[in-house]
Amino acid sequence: MRLTGLLLQKEKAGGQAGGGGGGAGAAAGNEEPLLRDAVQRGSFQAAQGGGAKRGGFHRLLEKMGNVESHSAYQKHLARFLPDEQADIDGLFNTLLGSEESLPPKGGKPVKKGMTLGMLKARVKDALPESMVVRLYDGMKGIQLAKKPPGPDDQVSKEQFVIFMSALLKGNAEEKSSIVMKMISRAEGEVKGPQILEFSEDLVSSVVHVLNHRKQLRGWNPKNIQNSTTGIKTLASQLVSELKTTDGKTTEGSPALDVTCDEGSIEDWVFRTPLVSAFLCVILQEGLQALRSLPEPCRDTLPLLPDCRGVKGNRWVSLLDLPSVFYINAHLPAELQRVWRLLFSSRLHGESFTQLCSHIVNQGPCVLVLKDTDGYVFGGFPPAPGRLSRSSKASNNACFLFSIFPSLAVFTYTGYNDHYMYLNHGQQTMPNGLGMGGQHEYFGLWVDSNYGKGHSKAKPRCTTYNSPQLSAKENFTLDTLEVWAVGDIRKLKR
Repeated sequence: MRLTGLLLQKEKAGGQAGGGGGGAGAAAGNEEPLLRDAVQRGSFQAAQGGGAKRGGFHRLLEKMGNVESHSAYQKHLARFLPDEQADIDGLFNTLLGSEESLPPKGGKPVKKGMTLGMLKARVKDALPESMVVRLYDGMKGIQLAKKPPGPDDQVSKEQFVIFMSALLKGNAEEKSSIVMKMISRAEGEVKGPQILEFSEDLVSSVVHVLNHRKQLRGWNPKNIQNSTTGIKTLASQLVSELKTTDGKTTEGSPALDVTCDEGSIEDWVFRTPLVSAFLCVILQEGLQALRSLPEPCRDTLPLLPDCRGVKGNRWVSLLDLPSVFYINAHLPAELQRVWRLLFSSRLHGESFTQLCSHIVNQGPCVLVLKDTDGYVFGGFPPAPGRLSRSSKASNNACFLFSIFPSLAVFTYTGYNDHYMYLNHGQQTMPNGLGMGGQHEYFGLWVDSNYGKGHSKAKPRCTTYNSPQLSAKENFTLDTLEVWAVGDIRKLKR
């Protein structure tokens, strides 16, 4: 299966002011009409035909002969505020150890470049070595119109600034050029297994650096699952977001059979915000970029919410860090900052009455279940805290999800409004908590007779388009936990 570059809309490729496509129209004024039209769309694909494509600022720098590297450098540098520019300059100088090498007799000072060894010395144990090499390859892969002085195995300041600008401030088109080089040093297309390996490196590096820098926001490693399996499931989920030319998502093993050009990677980065967010965290925490400034990279989603309500080390959640990253990214933005443990069957007892008493009037929440076959799944119901003992709710922001054996989120389809059902203590209607589908055929059902449940979705749940989440259609509950999401004090205002 071959994935060719998807033609992106102008507003998609336009990106930040001063980006790779920002001055394309003016630069292409003397080109052939076809090339000029392609530049105005933010893509050279129409003018270049088949084969692997250069992306973003690479296409501009290489095709427009009158664009010099200094001009590109200034454009990317201008994206940073003065304090940010000073931070980036200081970081590069720190990587070098000194600004310039000693000048030869009668000559000018020679600008030093950064070597892989310098980068490793700066990062030390903050990032896995494989990710440090990928970062270096991404920097070295930036082709300037005018080659800067210095050895070929060094990263110039211009390359460093453009790299930081593209990943921290750039659009998907610019990022894709760098991501391609981080996936593979070789020119041309990349293959599914290479993208999967890169994705695993990406997720594992974020988990590693947050642990190393002690930026876990209250998520004690002793209270959560080991991330080894979660890293692989999240990486597989990211790769499953690759799309074919007809717009179909590649799921499972077919995703590993694909061959992607830069246009496909650009589309993937655009539609998968976690890729950009992970790269931003790696630069902030791994290289300590912009860390001297308040709220660095504010435009990225908060990967980890603050964890509250967990006391002691005896209790272990069903969640791991990758699953928290993924589920949190699908919550409404106002709910992504804080998670607070409301209920755990291991702490509060195996009782539906206890469950209801802990979630009522507590705001929006995330339910996580594990069946006796080891499957882990759950849902984000529409503010059950505001439900009475017998209630239906309508909210198209809610979703069902799977954590193990695969990681996926299933959102509202619009087919019906059967978002959630909760009934307790009444004889005329079924007692329990359900999401999606209908009575006796819920996408997810937890019976008031605690320990029983079902996930009847053949072929799919009509409300959420979810498959059967549990190992068996009628399952036995092993563990249940509920997390309030968002700051309840702000939500009540």
